[in-house]
Amino acid sequence: MAADGLTTIRSSFGPEETMSRLGAAVRAKGLTVFANVDHAAGAAAVGMPLRPTNLLIFGNARGGTPLMQAEQTIGIDLPLKALVWQDADAATWLSYNDPSWIAQRHNAGQVDAVVGALSAALQALATAATTAQ
Repeated sequence: MAADGLTTIRSSFGPEETMSRLGAAVRAKGLTVFANVDHAAGAAAVGMPLRPTNLLIFGNARGGTPLMQAEQTIGIDLPLKALVWQDADAATWLSYNDPSWIAQRHNAGQVDAVVGALSAALQALATAATTAQ
C-alpha cells in the first residue's frame, strides 16, 4: 500500500465524517478549499462501482508560492491535496503527498523551512480529521 512520498493515516471515522472533519480543519486554519472531487460519485455516474474515494484540494499562496519560487514546476503538485478513501475491509484512510517528497521530486533547493511548515500543517490537519480529540 505504500507509495513513494505518500503519507497514509488510518481514520477512526468513516469516510464522510473524515472528509467533513478535514474540510472543517482546513477552513479553521484559514486555508482555501479549491475543490472537492468525489471520485465515487463520478464512477457511479458512469455505472461503475468505486468505494468511497474523495479528494480535497486546498491551500494558500503564502504556503505554496515559496516552493514555486524555488522551482516553478512544483506548481503541478500544488495546491495541496488529501484523499479520503475506504479500503476493501471498510477501513477509512487519509493520504497526502509529503511536502519533502514534492520538493525532492522537483529538485528544489533551500526550501527546508517551508517544507517543514507545510509538513507540520498537513500532519495537524490529518490528525484533526482522523482522530478523536
